[in-house]
Amino acid sequence: MSFPAPRARPSAITGWGSGGLLRTSGSRRSPPRRWRVASRVRSSETRRRSTSRSFPIGSPWRPIPSPAGRSAACSRDGHGVPRADSGRASHRQPARRLEVGERVFARTPTSRDRPSIVAMNRASRALHRGWVRPPTDSAAFGRWMSRCRRPNVRCLLICRLADGAIVGIFTLGEIVRGMFHSAYLGYYAAQPYVRQGYMGEGMQLVLRHAFIAMKLHRVEANVQPENVASIALVKRSGFRLEGFSPRYLKVAGRWRDHQRWAILIDDWRRLPQRRRAPSPGRARR
Repeated sequence: MSFPAPRARPSAITGWGSGGLLRTSGSRRSPPRRWRVASRVRSSETRRRSTSRSFPIGSPWRPIPSPAGRSAACSRDGHGVPRADSGRASHRQPARRLEVGERVFARTPTSRDRPSIVAMNRASRALHRGWVRPPTDSAAFGRWMSRCRRPNVRCLLICRLADGAIVGIFTLGEIVRGMFHSAYLGYYAAQPYVRQGYMGEGMQLVLRHAFIAMKLHRVEANVQPENVASIALVKRSGFRLEGFSPRYLKVAGRWRDHQRWAILIDDWRRLPQRRRAPSPGRARR
């Protein structure tokens, strides 16, 4: 009895590559379709590792590194985001002007602001005493910058257009999305620039950024009843008094009473145009 000659088996498969199966020699027959499909859906991490292997010269299935694989390989998080675009690196680069008014503009802080902010707060200790405790040394500034980098916090510096001097600092904190879309607003001024209208103009820039750029629905500011200047600022800016909370916040080591002031996006839109930030200057450099 005779038996048919055995069919030649394909060469050994050596592994997976980003462009298909790897093999060293033998038939050039294409791999089964299910193998090719499985090869294309592998994770970017495996694809990045496999493209660094060495392959036999002339291999018909030698993979070609994809642009996505190259971008992921040079990123910090492995998802194709270049290191220069990471959140921490952006705080070492010059900040972009987010909102621009007639005399001031709003921008985010960077690590380069450490000397000027620390010096500004040290010179304004008498003004801030009992109301706020801003960073007055390098370590405190580092902690403040770490807080500014959180996804639910937006810190904004108000600077003069004439010379770039920082005249005040605003913080939109505890940002909540979902059905709330709200944030709490804190702020303080620099001693040399008080009673010159900079904080009022800066407030409107911050509100415009909160309602237009950040798409918030409500902004709340909690003010101590004795802080007459701050109450006057929120009144002029369109906030409404919503209530009184005894021993609401711990400031400078003491639990203090606060008034709750808030403004909705609808209230802000109804403000006279002269009290709102001019729209043509938004996002200029």
